[in-house]
Amino acid sequence: MSYTKEDILEALKSVLYFPKHDSIVNLDMVRDIRLDGKKVSFAIFFPERDEQNENIVRQAAISAIINNVDTEAEVDAEIRFPSDPLARIKNIIAVASGKGGVGKSTVAANLAIALAKQGFKTGIMDADIYGPSIPLMFDVVDAKPTVKEEHGQQWIIPVEKYGIKVLSIGFFVDSAQALIWRGPMASNSLKQLLNETEWGALDYLVIDLPPGTGDIQLTLAQDFKITGIAVVTTPQEVALADARKALSMFNQEKIRIPILGLVENMSYFTPAELPENKYYIFGREGGKELAEKTGVPLLGEIPLVQSIRESGDDGAPITLDESSPVAEAFMQMARNIDNVIKERKL
Repeated sequence: MSYTKEDILEALKSVLYFPKHDSIVNLDMVRDIRLDGKKVSFAIFFPERDEQNENIVRQAAISAIINNVDTEAEVDAEIRFPSDPLARIKNIIAVASGKGGVGKSTVAANLAIALAKQGFKTGIMDADIYGPSIPLMFDVVDAKPTVKEEHGQQWIIPVEKYGIKVLSIGFFVDSAQALIWRGPMASNSLKQLLNETEWGALDYLVIDLPPGTGDIQLTLAQDFKITGIAVVTTPQEVALADARKALSMFNQEKIRIPILGLVENMSYFTPAELPENKYYIFGREGGKELAEKTGVPLLGEIPLVQSIRESGDDGAPITLDESSPVAEAFMQMARNIDNVIKERKL
């Protein structure tokens, strides 16, 4: 008895994937059908690991072929899953801080811009679940990412701005309402954003973490392969104390994310009318001293200038302005991070 791929698909229409309330054929879960005499093989793509239903669907598919096509058929049904959406990302950099208010998101946004300007394919993800600010800094507050479906899986398509792929929880929640989520819900949202987004091929994905050392940081460390962490601090002791805690957390045996180094933000104040003057209003070289004590590189010293704040509020990070001397500080920081990563991969 001979049969066709159409015969196989027709028989498999009776096999349901209950979580989606439809047949595995209608959901485009059946792929790679091969026929060789009485041998029938095909793959069943699940949108995610689903141990409860995998064997049920597989056995039902085999039975459908035997009962409706050929009782003597030799059926091989293989369970498969979508490829890792992060597999084509060469480096994932998380930007962290021990406390809020040190300019972590500003550093993350300008790092992404600086990497893109140096020719790297770059994306940025706002993982600051409770206080997303990347949409504002990239002037995409009202943007709505599109969604496409492929092999029964829905994929988020990031917004693109300044040649950078941008994604934030802020795109999916009401910005005027406080986000009241317990830790597990916030962690699950992070995993969903990372795993269900079509990132494509990237040289760098920059992740803007929430401040502190909580659930989001633990989830990132335990569930994803992170190239390294850049910790942002300001020079004064109250910020340095929290930066030490952040460094300590990521160095713990159960976490172990490589520390790329420290970024000292607001290193000194320079007024626009006196560009040669430096006023160390938050202390001097606190970041440099902490880097030396902890044995990590000092990746950059970013001045405190009004144009950095203005550019962030206007949705055009200062590094976009090639005429700005401040932009060079972020460009050098990005070069330092890239050099650290290349040296460690040698």
